[in-house]
Amino acid sequence: MTHDLFDSLIAAQKTKTEKQQKIIEIAIRLFAEKGFANTSTAEIAKIAKVSEGTIFKHYGTKDKLLLSIILPFVQDSLPSMTNEVFSEVLTEDTKTFEQFLRGFLKNRIEFFKRNKEIFRVFVKEVIYKDELKNEIAPHFIKNISLLINRAVEEFKHRGELVDKPTDQVLIYLTTVFGGFFVSRFVLFENYSISEEEVENLVQFVMNGIRNPRTESLS
Repeated sequence: MTHDLFDSLIAAQKTKTEKQQKIIEIAIRLFAEKGFANTSTAEIAKIAKVSEGTIFKHYGTKDKLLLSIILPFVQDSLPSMTNEVFSEVLTEDTKTFEQFLRGFLKNRIEFFKRNKEIFRVFVKEVIYKDELKNEIAPHFIKNISLLINRAVEEFKHRGELVDKPTDQVLIYLTTVFGGFFVSRFVLFENYSISEEEVENLVQFVMNGIRNPRTESLS
């Protein structure tokens, strides 16, 4: 399943008033279309048909408005999305960690392709704003850790992966994949990812964590 990030962000606002939900919806659309820095609270207020003072009353600043968009999503929606992704890419037909990585990469590439405008805005702001980073990063790390750890432990148990602490393997994987997704979908505009690039990345990672004994047996 390829989630629509816009819908998921809106769904996470279910406890907000109708007026607050309208502000959030307009803000997300404008941030995605124009970028965070190029969108003013006055513009959000005008399109949402509220006063700019209403936005300041509820959120204080534009940064806090952005935080109020992302935080409910990572707290309430991200865990269930993580479980869905895991069930999609680690099935009974997934016989090797290499297959898991390939499926995970393709799954997330499709997700980021579909949601690249919103993803680009949020990642840029989270990277450069300490308040956002301190609030958001732990939730992402927790959920990504749960997803990858389950797969790593499973395939370490099968003897396919090198016998190193799971947290070390996790850091290695998140660094490689995090850098890949951010560079392709945030830093480079209209970058096309080929099947060959995906396969090269999978083999690059597997060369670092594959149990050498499994190669000699194959």
